[in-house]
Amino acid sequence: MHLSLLFEKGVSFMEFIRQDKDMYQEKTLEIYHAIEIDEELKKEIQRIHVPIHVLVFAEIWCPDCMINVPILQKMADLNSHFKIGILPKEGNEKYMERLNPSSKPKMPTFVFLDKDFQPIGVFIEQPKALEEINRRGKKAEILVAKRKYRKGEFSRETIREILDIIQAYIG
Repeated sequence: MHLSLLFEKGVSFMEFIRQDKDMYQEKTLEIYHAIEIDEELKKEIQRIHVPIHVLVFAEIWCPDCMINVPILQKMADLNSHFKIGILPKEGNEKYMERLNPSSKPKMPTFVFLDKDFQPIGVFIEQPKALEEINRRGKKAEILVAKRKYRKGEFSRETIREILDIIQAYIG
């Protein structure tokens, strides 16, 4: 299936969070409302002048999705060039595997697409800054970082990675 058709099947952020009427919806909205983007990053987001379609594979119950999908939506709130289509991981694993053949499907997976729905980059699961802390293996540092991450305190790192993907494409 062409990525444009897959994207068209996706739901909006609000439809995504409505998939749960309880704890997951509440936590996702709590994170969404707590996200603060500094002026420098806001300006970078707003300077993007080309259509960016983001095909998202996520499940509402996934902790990484509850953190990173709201960050992506905040970016879309700041720039109408961002269009988001969210699909469940379940039933779409074969597409996810094609987009990232080096590992099993992870959530969330954000596939950034140009105006012609050609892939320009991928963000998978969590920011690299958190992955680096995990790789270093210092238990206390990992524990503190995970707590901060779960509260949405790594949103700047996620936004920076997303902007780097897009800026590499637009030059």
